[in-house]
Amino acid sequence: MFDLRGKIACVTGSSSGIGKACAESLASAGCNLILVARRFDKVEELGEYLKEKYGVKYFAGKLDVRHRDEVEKFFKQLPKDFAEIDILVNNAGLAKGASPLHTDKIDNWDTMIDTNVKGLLYVSRSVVPGMVERDKGHIVNIGSIAGRGTYPGGSVYCATKHAVNAITNGLRKDLTNTSVRVSTVDPGATETEFSIVRFDGDTEKAKKVYDGFEPLVAGDIADAVLFVVTRPPHVTISDIVIYPTAQSDFHLVNRKS
Repeated sequence: MFDLRGKIACVTGSSSGIGKACAESLASAGCNLILVARRFDKVEELGEYLKEKYGVKYFAGKLDVRHRDEVEKFFKQLPKDFAEIDILVNNAGLAKGASPLHTDKIDNWDTMIDTNVKGLLYVSRSVVPGMVERDKGHIVNIGSIAGRGTYPGGSVYCATKHAVNAITNGLRKDLTNTSVRVSTVDPGATETEFSIVRFDGDTEKAKKVYDGFEPLVAGDIADAVLFVVTRPPHVTISDIVIYPTAQSDFHLVNRKS
């Protein structure tokens, strides 16, 4: 295993769900953390908790990855002790709505594209040059099984996650002549705030997504991320796809009555 003690890991969207779980998993391995999200109070609270529990250092920041100027400014002004990022987990992402494309709200498209695609690009563009200069680092993009197919009501969300896969694979090729590693972790049905956000806070509607089967939880994905980043330097895990046992594709879920 690759020793992570003292490494700097940046996790976007770390205020809840998969991002929060990834932050704790990395902290448990000894990483110092850059925790960013739109909800600063949440990442500050998380940082204090991880500092107390694991004895790691953290830097918390309010950051909306959709805004290019904000992203560039944030990473240029990192404290010296956190400036050399070893691990970047591009986790910030969301789905909005589940309507057919021809009736969907166009604002939903903008939100998903700006967050899932452009936000990932902005953050990567700010962090990866330093990794290349130091000839070390690891980028882990949190994708989705939605990046490997399509389903009704998910046209634009699926398109954004297909883009994540394309960016991941393209970036890996761009970095062929370096020691920087690039990976993606693609979850199936995972119960977090994801569906609550998708359905604009409708918790009952969100809960029905997981009726009748046991979904993945955020910790399952964080375990996979930790596995990916702790492989020896000569090993790159290109991608991991994770389903709950009850699910074998978007539309194939063994729901118990």
